[in-house]
Amino acid sequence: MNHLEAPRNVVVVIGAGGMGLAVARRLAAGRRLLLADYSEASLDAALAALRGDGHATEAHAVDVSDHSSVEKLAAAAGHAGRVDAVIHTAGVSPVTATARQIYHVDLLGTAHVIDAFLTVASPGMSLVCVASMAGHSASLPPDLERHLATAPADRLLRHPGIDLDSPDAGRAYVVAKRGNQLRVQAAAHAWGGKGARLNTISPGVISTPMGLAELRGPAGAHIQSMIDLSGARRAGTPDDIAAAAAFLAGPQSSFITGNDILADGGAVAAQRWNAGTPA
Repeated sequence: MNHLEAPRNVVVVIGAGGMGLAVARRLAAGRRLLLADYSEASLDAALAALRGDGHATEAHAVDVSDHSSVEKLAAAAGHAGRVDAVIHTAGVSPVTATARQIYHVDLLGTAHVIDAFLTVASPGMSLVCVASMAGHSASLPPDLERHLATAPADRLLRHPGIDLDSPDAGRAYVVAKRGNQLRVQAAAHAWGGKGARLNTISPGVISTPMGLAELRGPAGAHIQSMIDLSGARRAGTPDDIAAAAAFLAGPQSSFITGNDILADGGAVAAQRWNAGTPA
């Protein structure tokens, strides 16, 4: 850094894919960006693109399913400066992962991020975790919901309702994403004790490589029908999610915490209220 340059506040983006890159571009200007991902190839490509755009970016390899790995990232962020925002976009989907992988990455990984970054939280900081509209379709027993919300991370995957070896990756995804929403709700009080906030965004079908893979997968016809029935009648874009993340990360949302923004183009509303065929 140039010795005349003022210190920059820090923003952390976990996940260097389509959503993560869009969020990084939206939030990185004038800040020091820590970009983290499990895939070195994705991380290197995103790092080159962001630095090419002039953003002060550093790359960190992270495995969100490993608590110590996330702790190292949180410590690096705290050492880098005042952390304004952390946006956690990393995850896997049923078309690309097993139930075990989904539970470890999507559910346990989010719990690790919530726990680790609480240690560096300060007044005004915002954590945004990407969940999914799938969490809004969950109908889970109350004891499982309470477990997902409050169980210590090292016991989070120990519940009869969580079958790591299940062949049904779709159900694992629904449970994991509902867990993300619940975990954020339950953690809001502790984060508020540090003057910080956390929320989830639940995207619908988004035009990322993962989203397009889902459209080409076994559930593709059902997913397309949800798009056709939705109020927006289109898939979302990474920029749509970046806009929601920027709102939740900024001062305009200072009274919003422990909550979820459903950014799905009206797909869930259509499922609930619009029986019949697309107009």
